[in-house]
Amino acid sequence: MTRLAAMLAAVALAFAPAAQAKEWAHITIATEGAFPPYNFHAPDGSLAGFEIDYAHVLCANMKVKCDIIAQDWDGIIPGLQAGKYDAIMAAMSITPKRMEVLAFAGPYIASPTTFVMSKDAGGKLPLTGQTIRLDDAAAAKTALEPLRQALKGKILGVQVSTIQSDVANLYLKDVVAEIRTYKTTQEEDLDIQAGRIDAICGSQATLAASLEKPGGDVAVMAGPLLRGGATGTGSGVGLRKTDPELKTMFDGAIEAAKADGTTKALYMKWFKVDLTPQ
Repeated sequence: MTRLAAMLAAVALAFAPAAQAKEWAHITIATEGAFPPYNFHAPDGSLAGFEIDYAHVLCANMKVKCDIIAQDWDGIIPGLQAGKYDAIMAAMSITPKRMEVLAFAGPYIASPTTFVMSKDAGGKLPLTGQTIRLDDAAAAKTALEPLRQALKGKILGVQVSTIQSDVANLYLKDVVAEIRTYKTTQEEDLDIQAGRIDAICGSQATLAASLEKPGGDVAVMAGPLLRGGATGTGSGVGLRKTDPELKTMFDGAIEAAKADGTTKALYMKWFKVDLTPQ
């Protein structure tokens, strides 16, 4: 290429129209539909829960039409990447591992990770109610040693592909008899009620809801409140990295709902406690 041709090409590039940002008028949001009170199927088959209400608020703030669909948890990220829907709102914690493949808006809610213990297995765990941060993995393992000893030889239930599964494998795998994984929280609830597992590691908000259900009185909340590190920074809206405009829209809608008090009102409606990310 001659010097003149190169100069003309540079001028043409400088004055070329910028790539048009994608405009969103319709958004499809996927949720699990099996993680109460965040999201679940009501008796009539419709989707309900905190994230369903919250998604409608965000869509109104963004002034777009939204459809909310159910998607099994273990296929929810592949479905997004395949273009089956545009966003995920399914109590998905923002972690460094997930940020390698997804963009996130938020976080919009943060419930610590903790445990329930079967009454038949003792019903108690050390460090109950104490907050332990997992940012320093080595220090966290030392701090969790009383818990590790209490769970030695026990069978621990977790939902597959969750931050609680990561926590269990990082800090407890070498002491428990088994880490038993479940596709849904309902399945692990049934197993603790039947005495097939001794404890569950899960979201505090979801575990509290499980204890309120029929049969939930076989177990009690126990153990420390785990934050940071493998548990992430809270739950956010999962998005494709190729949709930056959508992240900007969701972030703005999240801030607006927080500022006008709507988010806190929904926390109180569904969880009876303020779960603002710390």
